[in-house]
Amino acid sequence: MDLSDLGFDSWFEEKRAGMGSSDWEIARVTRVDRDRYLVRNEHGEVQAELTGKLLFSADSSQDLPCVGDWVCVQYHNDGTLAIIHDLFPRRTFLRRKSAGDKVEYQMIASNVDVAFIMQSCDLNFNLRRMERYLVMVNEGHVEPVILLSKTDLVSAEDLEKRISNIREERIDARIIAFSSTTGSGLEEVKQALQRGKTYCLIGSSGVGKTTLLNHLLGSEAFETNAVREKDSRGRHTTSRRQMTILDNGALLVDTPGMRELGLMGVGASVDDSFSDIHELSAQCRFNDCTHTVEAGCAILLAVRDGSLSEARYQSYMKLVKESKFHEMTYVERRKKDKQFGRMVKTAVQQLKKRKPLS
Repeated sequence: MDLSDLGFDSWFEEKRAGMGSSDWEIARVTRVDRDRYLVRNEHGEVQAELTGKLLFSADSSQDLPCVGDWVCVQYHNDGTLAIIHDLFPRRTFLRRKSAGDKVEYQMIASNVDVAFIMQSCDLNFNLRRMERYLVMVNEGHVEPVILLSKTDLVSAEDLEKRISNIREERIDARIIAFSSTTGSGLEEVKQALQRGKTYCLIGSSGVGKTTLLNHLLGSEAFETNAVREKDSRGRHTTSRRQMTILDNGALLVDTPGMRELGLMGVGASVDDSFSDIHELSAQCRFNDCTHTVEAGCAILLAVRDGSLSEARYQSYMKLVKESKFHEMTYVERRKKDKQFGRMVKTAVQQLKKRKPLS
C-alpha cells in the first residue's frame, strides 16, 4: 500500500510544498472520537494527538482535523504514536450546523469523492430531508448518489413510485435501490465503489448504513440495532466517524445517524440544489424579489399554475431563510469572539507594561 491507495494525489502533492518541516510525514485521519484521533499512512494505523499550537490556534472546531483530512505528522515511540502538526487544505467537505441551539459548524468528513445519501423505503423516506442532504453535499462540492435501502419492505410498484417522486422534484443524482435482506441491488452498490476513492455514508439512524457496511466487508464487523416499528426510527449504532478500507481498495466513511440537519451559509448551494427555482427567479420582475408577495414573481406564478409544486417551493424558502438566519447569527457571534479576544490581548499587554511595585 502507498499513499495513493489512501487517496493522496497530485492535488494534495501541490499543497505539500511549504508545509512545515521536511521531517514531517504525511498521513490521513481515519477516525475521530472527541479529542482522540487515528491516522493511517502506507505502513499502518496508529493513535494520534494534536500539538498544542495546532489546538490553540484553531478559531473553531472546523479548523481541527476531521475524518478524511490529510495531515503532517511526526511519529514517536517506535512509530506507535503520531503527533499532528499541520492540516492540508480540504478539496471537498461535508459539514452541517451543530445540533441544538449552538450556532457553529460541525465537520462530518473531508476529501470525499462521493456521498451516499441513504434513505430506506419504509417510513423513513422523506423528500424534504433528501433535499437538505443534497444542499449539504453540493456545498462541499461532493458528488451525490442516493441509496434507497430496504426495498424488500415495499412492492416493485411502490419502489418505482418513490423513484418517480424523486425525479419529479428535479433531483437528477444517480439512484441505487437495494435490500440488505434479500441481496437485491447490493452488487450495483459494490460496483459503484472504486479503488482509492473516498465515499461517505450519510443518513438518519435506522436506514441501514452499518448493515450495508457489514455486507461490503463480508463480516459482522460492526454492531447493528433494530428500528422501532411504529416510526422506523433507529438508535445510533455508529457512535463515531471512521474510515474503513474495503477489500476492493475503496475507502468508506461511516457516520452516526443524523436526526437534525441544520444548514447555514449555504445560499449558493440551495440555488444549485433547486436549480429550477433559481432559473425561474431570473424571470422575476424585480431583482430584489423575495418570492413571497411581489407581483410579477415568476416563482409564485409557477406555483399558481402548477408547474412548481407548493411543497418544493416551501422547502426552498425554508432552507433559504434558515441558512441566512444561522449565518447572520454565526457572523455576529464570531465578531463578538474577536472583540473579546482583542480586549483580553490588550489587557495582557497593559499588565506586562506595568512596573513591579518596589
